Amino acid sequence: MVQTPAKPETETLLLGFPKTLKLHVTQEQFATLAASNRELQLERTAQGELIVNPPTGWETGERNRSIIGQLDRWYDENGSLGKAFDSSTGFILPNGATRSPDACWISQERWDTLTEEQRGTFANICPDFVVELRSQSDTLKSLQEKMQEYLDNGAKMGWLIDPQNRIVEVYRVGLNVERLSNPTELSGEEVLPGFVLNLQRVWG
Repeated sequence: MVQTPAKPETETLLLGFPKTLKLHVTQEQFATLAASNRELQLERTAQGELIVNPPTGWETGERNRSIIGQLDRWYDENGSLGKAFDSSTGFILPNGATRSPDACWISQERWDTLTEEQRGTFANICPDFVVELRSQSDTLKSLQEKMQEYLDNGAKMGWLIDPQNRIVEVYRVGLNVERLSNPTELSGEEVLPGFVLNLQRVWG
């Protein structure tokens, strides 16, 4: 007797859909999708919309490596102050969105308040400090909205770095956005004491 092989419970198919089509997922569905697609950088808005970010080009990758590398060197000397994370790390913000900044940092004091459950795959916390690096595929408006979302959910400071125009927007709690044209460096101020980002290495 010849037995027919059982069909797999799931099959991998390629699905193309226009940008105008919005897919909505729950937090549980998002976690399952992220676990099954580790090569993709997925995000979820507060309304549940799934965002699939394409792989970055080499220029953006090189710039982001410089930013994370410089932050990491500061972290090596100031590790007791908190935790630093790269662009592959997702966080569930208080508004329900799951976001992955290009680089970020959380104070040890705030991290220690999280329970083991809250430190799950995606920690339930908004970083104190965030960096978003604009790539060719990013619209400035979408990144500005994301930066404001970080502030609204607990971030103390953020940098929106736009290499295309050599402009940096600095976001701080309770203050207007500061727009810097072709700066050579950025200070971590009181949020990241002693950290200075050398932008000459980022601009390229």
